[in-house]
Amino acid sequence: MNARGVVFVHSSPTAVCPHVEWAISGVLGTKVSLQWTPQPAVHGALRAECSWSAPVGSGGAIAAALRAWTMLRFEVTEDPSPGVDGERFCYVPNLGLWRGQTGANGDVVVGENRLRAVLAETPPAQLPAKMHELLGTAWDDVLEDFRYAGDGAPVTWLHQVG
Repeated sequence: MNARGVVFVHSSPTAVCPHVEWAISGVLGTKVSLQWTPQPAVHGALRAECSWSAPVGSGGAIAAALRAWTMLRFEVTEDPSPGVDGERFCYVPNLGLWRGQTGANGDVVVGENRLRAVLAETPPAQLPAKMHELLGTAWDDVLEDFRYAGDGAPVTWLHQVG
């Protein structure tokens, strides 16, 4: 079963751009050529985005492949599929990788058992911070300027072959 999603490379040094394309190509099994544009939020950085279609779980594989370049800022989404929840992965150099489950409308969803565990293990005074961690608030805060800078940017469509 195939899933669909989007890769947002919010910022990449010019020299790393071919490596990003190779990493995504390796996961999708087809040559990827992204349309890179300047990222106004970081002088000298480039940005690109592409939609993809590949087997369920490919979003996580793409995020893992991109994580090898720790200077990138990126997001990878995988839309929900029949019987499979959606996911969103965010990477920011000083924060690392964050993963969240997403619902059909794209909202982050935190499961009941995870919430029960947090309630059982977290002192009440630390609950707000833990909720923000579960929702990826710190990653959203950092990436918001980069997302805004990408409004109106071209999108490349990718499909796995075979």
